[in-house]
Amino acid sequence: MQLSLYDTTLRDGAQTEGISFSAEDKLRIAERLDAYGVHYIEGGFPGSNPKDREFFTRAAERSWKHARITAFGATRYKGIRAEADDNLQSLAACETPTVTIVAKFSRFQAENVLETTPDENLAMIRDSVAFLKDAGREVIVDAEHYFDGLNHDRAYVEQCVRAAADADWLVLCDTNGGSLPSGIRDGVLAAAAGTELPLGIHTHDDLDLAEANALAGVESGARQVQGTANGLGERCGNANLLTLIPTLQLKLGHDCVAPAQLQQTAALARYIAEIANVTLDPQTPFAGHSAFAHKAGYHGSGMRKHSDAYQHIDPLLVGNDSRILISELAGRSSVVARADALGLGSDTDAAQVVDELKALEERGFQFEGAEASFELLLRRLSGDYEPPFAFVDFLVLAETRGGRDMLSEAMVKIRVGEEIFHTAAEGNGPVSALDRAARKALERFFPELGDMQLADYKVRILNSSAATDAAVRVLIQSSDGDGEWGTVGSSANIIEASWLALKDSYEYALLRARGSQSTVAKPT
Repeated sequence: MQLSLYDTTLRDGAQTEGISFSAEDKLRIAERLDAYGVHYIEGGFPGSNPKDREFFTRAAERSWKHARITAFGATRYKGIRAEADDNLQSLAACETPTVTIVAKFSRFQAENVLETTPDENLAMIRDSVAFLKDAGREVIVDAEHYFDGLNHDRAYVEQCVRAAADADWLVLCDTNGGSLPSGIRDGVLAAAAGTELPLGIHTHDDLDLAEANALAGVESGARQVQGTANGLGERCGNANLLTLIPTLQLKLGHDCVAPAQLQQTAALARYIAEIANVTLDPQTPFAGHSAFAHKAGYHGSGMRKHSDAYQHIDPLLVGNDSRILISELAGRSSVVARADALGLGSDTDAAQVVDELKALEERGFQFEGAEASFELLLRRLSGDYEPPFAFVDFLVLAETRGGRDMLSEAMVKIRVGEEIFHTAAEGNGPVSALDRAARKALERFFPELGDMQLADYKVRILNSSAATDAAVRVLIQSSDGDGEWGTVGSSANIIEASWLALKDSYEYALLRARGSQSTVAKPT
């Protein structure tokens, strides 16, 4: 069955605590959702703020390949005519092809929240739909508190359904997120028995059941699925549309988006997380960095024998990939699988690598999230790898004089070929100074390192009971604009741990820039 996909990231998702989209952010997200094949993109509430009005003005100037840009509002205010309602007037002024209005489908909500009579609430639904239809709009009615309303007063909900009869869609909302799949099924079937309107389903995640409830709605007859990218939304969030679409298409056979669009799922999830300035949960189904990661040795062994051994789909279908994690749990098969993926299988002594891994992890190293350091370990143990440079030694000083701010200075000696280069630099901290001094030396020989940036720096205390004597692990995430990689260092000295992770970052950046065959560089 062809399903209608309705994204409300720009409105419901923007209600996530700590998230605020600019009009430009909204346009960028909308363009990616349109390219992905979403049918409706809810842009916001034009009656509430200038930013959303700017979005609709700018959206009207663009061509959209798949999506109908949709404005969101509410039924008319109690006691006034629809023609006099500022909210409805702002929806009509948007000139979007589709408008969505939220309506109370609950006697309790009408009486205690809207503080009006049940009959007036019914009139508000009818009048608002009629006004927007007369304005030539496709009208979607979000039946707010529909499922809770059934529990409070089923007969009144049936009256609300009839009041919305002239709309184009009736979307059943589990507004408080407290329903179970069985209640969703009953509610959708009840609505289908009382209206000929096509039905949609809108679920929230307060019981961690938003996606399950949305699927129950579809299986019971809903033809439109509403949700947000990455499950953004108020309280615990909304149903994750980027989980639902692959599930509906790959597991239930519904026609949602083209295969090439489905392959953009992981990239889209990461893109929107970046715009929202949040970290995508690595265990997010389909799109997360860990969604197809395998750590246990027997998992790695099984995956090496057959790609379906521990994966429910081919990750390429959603634009993700499999990863074999390297840890103390890894066996020889995991190491060989990783070496094969890097083209180093024939040069790798798996037993030696496993022994070295376990020795390093005993010292506090951990290679999950530090795949670049692990690749360098494989190359160093292969026997014929020549590193492009060698660090001879370093010195880091931190001092304050005469009440001035703390000053950090680092001095570094680096050997490239037969030449040793000695440099120094200051920084706002010891690691910053160390990074600047090392770069000053290395970029003389390897100018391509100028493209490398440190994207993240994390310190983990390994044995907190040792207090200030505790060993630490440093993880550094680096980027060259085309990709990111992680490196690790561990020591009882935080500067040494940082140094070990830094030098792996530089070395791996050169591998990326020049290929795996490192050659000695000449100074520029």
